[in-house]
Amino acid sequence: MRAISGLWRWRHNPLRRGTDLAEAWLGLLALLLILVAAPVIGSLTGTAAQDALQRSVREQHDSRRLVTATVLRELERSPLDADPEAASGRAPRTRVVADWTAPDGTSRQGTVMAALETPHRGDHFTLWTDLQGRTAARPLDPATATTHAVLAGTGAALLTAGLVEAGRRLAVWRMVRRRYARWDQAWDRAGPDWGRTGTGS
Repeated sequence: MRAISGLWRWRHNPLRRGTDLAEAWLGLLALLLILVAAPVIGSLTGTAAQDALQRSVREQHDSRRLVTATVLRELERSPLDADPEAASGRAPRTRVVADWTAPDGTSRQGTVMAALETPHRGDHFTLWTDLQGRTAARPLDPATATTHAVLAGTGAALLTAGLVEAGRRLAVWRMVRRRYARWDQAWDRAGPDWGRTGTGS
């Protein structure tokens, strides 16, 4: 808005300098870029991220299976046993030795994190594995992927707006520096004549 009012104010002002008009036009251009280019870039980035993430979701769901495992024994707890995938509000997880049948029919056994607070031998729990039965992380769900894509698009739009505004401020700063340099030169030229007007010197 300041850019538009600046252009209107400087239209026929006799005190208008070239830099005043250039600064107003620069502000208007920056405003248009922020209102048009930033949303377009954000939308394109979000769409690209959504396509890539949803493709990853499909690949993960195609290559991972949820199987039922049986606890053989519980392992001693240690501070390093915290499950990075466990969030507050989820069921507690404990390290156990368990066996399970892989999707290809082979029998597997290993140390895994079980969603059991006090596991006992013979308890059952679910476990994500790859097609060969090796333990795998929980696949990304579509809603989480969409959230990440929206955040990526929003971030790209905000970054674009920030870069445009930073570019505008840099250009204005350089114009002001040149303006001050010209003023200094004009004062230097006028300086020797100060106070001598009409003295005949």
